[in-house]
Amino acid sequence: MIPANKTPGASPFFQLRCALAYGAPLGVNGVILPYLPVWLAGLAFTEYEIGIVLAMQLLLRVLAAPVAGFFADRLNERTLILAWSGAFSLLTALAMVLTRDFWSVLLVIGIQSAVFAPYAPIVESIAVTGVRRWGFPYGSMRVWGSIGFVAVTLVAGELLGIWGFHVVPLTMAAGFLLTVAAAFAAPRLGRAAVRPGTEKTLQPSSLKRLDLHVLMIGASVAQSSHGMLYAFGTIQWQQIGLSSGSTGILWSAAVVSEILVFFATGWLASRIAPWTLMRIGCAVSVLRWALFPMPLGFWGYVVLQAMHAFSFAFVHIGLQHRLVESVREDQESSMQGAYVFYNGLFLALSTLLSGVLYRQFGLMSYLAMSVLALTGLAIIALAARLQLQPQRPASGGWTSEPS
Repeated sequence: MIPANKTPGASPFFQLRCALAYGAPLGVNGVILPYLPVWLAGLAFTEYEIGIVLAMQLLLRVLAAPVAGFFADRLNERTLILAWSGAFSLLTALAMVLTRDFWSVLLVIGIQSAVFAPYAPIVESIAVTGVRRWGFPYGSMRVWGSIGFVAVTLVAGELLGIWGFHVVPLTMAAGFLLTVAAAFAAPRLGRAAVRPGTEKTLQPSSLKRLDLHVLMIGASVAQSSHGMLYAFGTIQWQQIGLSSGSTGILWSAAVVSEILVFFATGWLASRIAPWTLMRIGCAVSVLRWALFPMPLGFWGYVVLQAMHAFSFAFVHIGLQHRLVESVREDQESSMQGAYVFYNGLFLALSTLLSGVLYRQFGLMSYLAMSVLALTGLAIIALAARLQLQPQRPASGGWTSEPS
């Protein structure tokens, strides 16, 4: 069930409201990610034109999120950006109904990418504030984003089968309307502030901490190892003769495993340190991609997809809990925006690399994803080393203790 609470000092029903705020934007992504290319193909765009639209969409998203996060930290109420983001995104979805040619679609999708980009990271910053202030379990809120993604993907797929590609913009519009409603339901925390007594343990500007940026880069590189799967997983399974139903089960297995981990976040966080969660996630990721080229059959791939619980969820949860420990509350949105930037940038590069490698080497290209995961693990290890080292006073630094 959706979590609820009446914790003293917290906004009423904080967890419930955060769960709704997560479900709305990630639910919209459940339409955009799998079905926006279908809509573009339905408009008779060439593969080259579809590639341009999708690449531009990703580029504008990673550029807009950090800027919006910077301004969100300076507003008296972060949810204002959520409301404007959802409202403008809704208008762009309605505009998609009227667009047909390449340049108008490129313009509308570009605007949509930029205005919708801040929504998810700002929700993340609100939830993380609740974890920091009142000790709410992060996973019990974040899991509803994954559930929303799966639910909307299944519904949108059924609608697509009934009415064709024209239903995609309307489904997106319905999703964006929910994001507007979720913006008003999201907890209002006021302007973020540094808690009394933390100034001695935290750097004056969390945004200047080298170890945190190295950590986010390491996690992003590790997460970018999913690029090959996102781009060619379905193609691979079709080539070995799996049905569309079996392919759907394989994708669902990954998300369900992720959901189970998010439900268990409180238990995991109380027993396993954030650094260890990230290391385990990266190590399993190395193994997962090394096994992917092998002819394992349907059930073998189910097992590999279940490893998503580690390769994605463990790394994500470990990073977020580390940021809770380290980042000033009044800079939370900026840090989440920076993470979106790093994540999007390295995933885009990984996707481009995957296209080149898959065309040349086929399934063996997954070994490159193992290398990426191993590289991410090494960068995370470097971040752990950096956070233990004293920073020079000239840079406004501090000395951090092991965690």
